Amino acid sequence: MSDPTPDVRASSFGSRAAAYAEHRPGYPREAIEWGLSGASGTPRRVLDLGAGTGKLTLGLAGLSLDVTAVEPDPEMRAELARAVPSATSLAGQAERIPLPDADVDAVFVGQAFHWFDVPAAMTEIARVLRPGGVLVPMWNYEDDSVPWVAEFTELGRDGARRPARADDLRHVEHPSFEPFEDAQFHHAQRRTVESLLETIATYSLVIVSSPEESAALLTRLREFLTSNPATANGEFDLPLVTWTLRARRR
Repeated sequence: MSDPTPDVRASSFGSRAAAYAEHRPGYPREAIEWGLSGASGTPRRVLDLGAGTGKLTLGLAGLSLDVTAVEPDPEMRAELARAVPSATSLAGQAERIPLPDADVDAVFVGQAFHWFDVPAAMTEIARVLRPGGVLVPMWNYEDDSVPWVAEFTELGRDGARRPARADDLRHVEHPSFEPFEDAQFHHAQRRTVESLLETIATYSLVIVSSPEESAALLTRLREFLTSNPATANGEFDLPLVTWTLRARRR
């Protein structure tokens, strides 16, 4: 598949907002709680930055936190408002966050940190975080320690593989933050062949590729899933790992 610019890919998700909301996995509670535990004191006000359709927002709201969600795409934001009406939803982006200084105790970023202008975003995140607050980027990946999952992701490497590696970003440094720590949390999502293919179709490279390229990829993956004993017969568990970073605001 051809690989358009990151800006094109980053802005592509709105066209598949409803499918993204339906099929993308959520985040395990233990990963969220581990992120929160990196803050000094007890976090109450949190920001979900690049919140998309609210997959992570929903998990934060489930912990009875005061959640603000910032997302630039209006179609994604509309899905978020439907999914998590208790959260305050605002238009904005990581490099220009529409919040006052030292306004929140934690900033979470689900599946989006690699799209940011990271140095500029961390400066802006530091502005809205109180001292001792915590920045928590998170990513859900297929767990390729499982052999069939590794084969599946390798087969779909031009569109279905992880968009970024958290280990590429764990060594990012910024003067306002202590060094990143990281942890992994294993979980699973109940899937069918069709729902998993619908998820793959929400990946940015699939969205922006030509219809012919996307169709060829999805056909290749369908053939694998319908012939693989672990996935061929109705519902199955897709093993996932949530890779979580956290860095405390100095």
